[in-house]
Amino acid sequence: MYTCPMRTLLNIIWVVFGGFWLFLGYVFFGVLACIVIITIPAGIASFRIAGYALWPFGREVVETPEAGVMSGLSNIIWFLVAGLWLAIGHITTAAAQAITIIGIPLAIANLKMIPVTCFPFGKRIVSGRGIV
Repeated sequence: MYTCPMRTLLNIIWVVFGGFWLFLGYVFFGVLACIVIITIPAGIASFRIAGYALWPFGREVVETPEAGVMSGLSNIIWFLVAGLWLAIGHITTAAAQAITIIGIPLAIANLKMIPVTCFPFGKRIVSGRGIV
């Protein structure tokens, strides 16, 4: 399996300078969501995004064409309960990363994650080789 050295380097820098804390935030909201049976799909979505938040370079988020009305309703509930707070975490982390020249690509990646953070249902995380 070939991995681009630049992606790997960016991912390592990402984990050290904010990615790990974002990962913990997603895991925290995922655990909270799994406490109540009806919100387990939100917990699963949170865990899925946690992996993306931990190691984002070389992957991207794409829309799922078969997403239905339930995805839209779930996104509204998710945004009010967890999405807004996680998005604020991304903005705060991006602002701190943008202070240095090396951190600018990390800040841009952080801001690109906000749409999936706010509305995760109806989206998939894919790599260059397919679904992750």
